[in-house]
Amino acid sequence: MCTCASHPAEHPAEHPSEGAAPAPRAAGRRTVLRAAVLGGGAAALAGLAAPAAQAAPGGRQPGHRGTELVLLGTAGGPPPLAARTGIASALVVNGRTYVIDAGRGAVTQFMRAGLSMPSLAGIFVTHLHADHTVDLFSFPLLSAGVVGKQGFQKPIEVYGPGSAGRLPDGPPPGSHWVGADDPVPGVAALLRLSNAAFAYSTNGFIAEHMGSDPADYVRVHEIQPPASAGASASNTAPRMDPFPVMENDDLKVTAILVPHGPVFPALAYRIETEDGVIVFSGDTARTPNVPRLAAGADVLVHEAFHRDAVAAIGYPPAVVEHIGAVHTEVGELGAVGVEADARHVVISHITPADPAVLSDAAWQKAADRSARKARYRGRITLGTDLARFPVAKARR
Repeated sequence: MCTCASHPAEHPAEHPSEGAAPAPRAAGRRTVLRAAVLGGGAAALAGLAAPAAQAAPGGRQPGHRGTELVLLGTAGGPPPLAARTGIASALVVNGRTYVIDAGRGAVTQFMRAGLSMPSLAGIFVTHLHADHTVDLFSFPLLSAGVVGKQGFQKPIEVYGPGSAGRLPDGPPPGSHWVGADDPVPGVAALLRLSNAAFAYSTNGFIAEHMGSDPADYVRVHEIQPPASAGASASNTAPRMDPFPVMENDDLKVTAILVPHGPVFPALAYRIETEDGVIVFSGDTARTPNVPRLAAGADVLVHEAFHRDAVAAIGYPPAVVEHIGAVHTEVGELGAVGVEADARHVVISHITPADPAVLSDAAWQKAADRSARKARYRGRITLGTDLARFPVAKARR
């Protein structure tokens, strides 16, 4: 198992002036990225990451091919639906593809979107709920080392939360915890255990010269917030500055903690490309950390629930109250857009996601009402599966 311990830069980020995107923040010298091939053990390849390549200032990189956001799946929550697949997005940058969350159907949607599996360069996981991770191992399991051109032939980088360290209080009466040996695995253990569960299948393919160990094609970086933030399983998302995650020729990624009930760490990601800034909120209650991370963003992909529709489903009052406590109501998105000074808010991870409960038109009407109420001058768009959004910098 490997870890990726992120620390803040030497100086806190300056607060951007109104209407201006924050200046790119160089990764601090104290940033440590530890990576290892999954299953190889931390001692195998762990070490300080090489300095990230810097984009040429003031212009596009040679061979620049643009940036596009593709919503692979937009449903919030675990229950499977026919109308929408699970939460997953793809960002195509200069011909390379980065996946953000891997919910139900992510691999199928990746292919339906016309994306090339050999183009997959990395996966970012916001948090470890099953509706965000159920298809995570499917990428290497089904595609790594595949004979021919259908799979990827070199390791992909996976970034996601480390272990929470401890369970929340409980369990509730009549329930019991799962996984006594490791009840709070981080993303590295999740993938390692998944690989072990499919060992017989993989070994059979290896024996028939048709495949290889998926672990050889994944490098996992576990993200823990900087110690200076004072975050913990009992203080999951204090006010904080964004911290660096990774940087390469395509993009620069920073993250911030967001509140999602007892889940820790739960992350939002800011991805900066030559074409613009895209932010993914992950699952989150309303928090000042998202506007801080998303300051001046060109596209803010934000989760939302519709309070009246959730209540109309007939859930017990405690469930409705829980959903309201750990998610952001659609009526608040206009205010979030104003606070972030984001150009465009795209709604994904929608709850309820069943159009039989609330139609897309009703969702969009609620989003428009939210924008008017907050006097938000940008756009709010309801996301749909396989919707595509070219990314371009704002002209301010």
